[in-house]
Amino acid sequence: MSPKARQAKGQARVAAYEKLLSQETEKRREDLEIYIPPGPRLGDVVFEFNNVTKSYGDRLILDEFSATVPPGSIVGIIGPNGAGKTTLLKMITGKETPDSGTIKIGGTVKLAYADQSRTLDSEKTVYEEIAQGQETLELGKRKINARAYCASFNFLGADQQKKVGVLSGGERNRVHLAKTLTEGANVILLDEPTNDLDVNTLRALEEALEEFAGTALVVSHDRWFLDRICTHLIVFEGDSIAKMYIGNWSDYETMMQEKFGKDLTPHRVKYRTLKR
Repeated sequence: MSPKARQAKGQARVAAYEKLLSQETEKRREDLEIYIPPGPRLGDVVFEFNNVTKSYGDRLILDEFSATVPPGSIVGIIGPNGAGKTTLLKMITGKETPDSGTIKIGGTVKLAYADQSRTLDSEKTVYEEIAQGQETLELGKRKINARAYCASFNFLGADQQKKVGVLSGGERNRVHLAKTLTEGANVILLDEPTNDLDVNTLRALEEALEEFAGTALVVSHDRWFLDRICTHLIVFEGDSIAKMYIGNWSDYETMMQEKFGKDLTPHRVKYRTLKR
């Protein structure tokens, strides 16, 4: 697909937000391996960033970032380690505050956040941690057997009885995702959701996000994953600057090479010094 066609595909998803909320689409979602329940209908405003600036000590992380996130969009957040991607999510959730500028959150927004801490109870089994004492989980308007829901995240049979404390990093990631995606949110924030995921769960997550009747912000270094799901990107481009673009990683890479002849090979992050 050409870059223009990919951009058109992303814009079409945002334009078709109403269709994503329809019963016809809901029936299609029910056939997916991983099901993300739709939350309340989003209004016109999801997030509006207005000249947001953030620093740590003398390091300027983000300098006057402005962008508008539309309903129905899937926004990939990319940049080198330490650039400020997780900090941006934390400012949205209120765990961090901007030094200056504002973040407007729409009145209809209901957030779910899968952060990198993967905080779980090590003494519980996988099933207990995900099901939280319920044999049947209510995912939006749909009810699903809790064991079947665990199985959709590739926890089959005896794996559901494993103690969380003995799980690998990838398994903990799957448990954390499973818990987060039951929350009935209309905006989901995912920080490195693909880390250590097996191929089957990764593909199922892609399909679930594509059919999700809401907005998602996804921090990831997985360019192929971002290529398949994103309608927009927020890119930390170095020197404390972040910008928002329409399209996926391939669109961005093509634009940067054509316009500036820029090599997008990953590199160490550079900060500007904060001027006081």
